[in-house]
Amino acid sequence: MATTLGTKAKDTFAVLSLLGLLAVGAPMSTVKAENLLESAIQTVSSSNEHSVLAKNPKDTAKEMQVKMDEQKRLLEHYEDKSYLYGKRAQDLRSHTSALIRKYEQAAWSQQMKETTLIAR
Repeated sequence: MATTLGTKAKDTFAVLSLLGLLAVGAPMSTVKAENLLESAIQTVSSSNEHSVLAKNPKDTAKEMQVKMDEQKRLLEHYEDKSYLYGKRAQDLRSHTSALIRKYEQAAWSQQMKETTLIAR
């Protein structure tokens, strides 16, 4: 009886695992953020709503700037105190430098979107 229950439990676990993998691997419909922004701009009915939408790229650019500044402080810390991190110090510095570049690019991109929205 114990082996039968063990086999049932194993089978149940296997079936649930396969269902979980199928659910994770199933294609999901994605919507691009740009399409959402464009459709939101087209459906704006008042100038007040437009100004709320127009503030979004500026806020995003500021957030990217804050994240970039935080990463720059971290990079400085990693460079000053690399002895604390041993072999991982170079990896941390490289990763942090890459994040700084990423946030700089994102901030620049958001500023360009802001100027595009203002020009409309």
